Amino acid sequence: MLSKTSRLLLVFALFMFVTQTASAQKKSEAPKMTNAQKISLAESAGPPEISKHAAIVDMADMKELRAGTNGWVCYADPNKPMCLDKEWQKWAEAWMNKTKPKISGTGIAYMLAGDHGASNTDPYATAPTADNQWVVAPPHVMIVYADHKLLDAYPTDPKTGGPWVMWRGTPYAHVMVPVSKTKAVTMPSK
Repeated sequence: MLSKTSRLLLVFALFMFVTQTASAQKKSEAPKMTNAQKISLAESAGPPEISKHAAIVDMADMKELRAGTNGWVCYADPNKPMCLDKEWQKWAEAWMNKTKPKISGTGIAYMLAGDHGASNTDPYATAPTADNQWVVAPPHVMIVYADHKLLDAYPTDPKTGGPWVMWRGTPYAHVMVPVSKTKAVTMPSK
């Protein structure tokens, strides 16, 4: 007969095998995207005048699919395509490395396709919990400030219908501004 420890190890090994197999099946079932489709997805995250000149990066492997000419980077991610200016690129690098962002000015990021959810309180949460205020945001613009005191003017409640602060009290706090797709501005010629 197996000892209690051996049984626990066997159950754990079986659990890991089943979850890894299920995960691998889900990945293999996901449709493969061509580079052209990834570029189109990334471009959908921002205004055309920005995204058509931005560098395009595949989030799956951080491979640059197209060089940019305007300092912006748009990321191809089926769950959260986004376009980031230089300040947001510094912010994203700090977030990925779990360091404090060194923001020197106001930064703008676009997620015009919305997202599939994130905690409103915990920058590193990966799933909803009873207390992390999971939010599935509609199309939005994000603003990051060098001076976090500027965030005090905004609520943290995402249900107000207007801007709110996500991740207040952390180095990654920023303003979320819900938007709807609009037509490009036109100006009459003189």
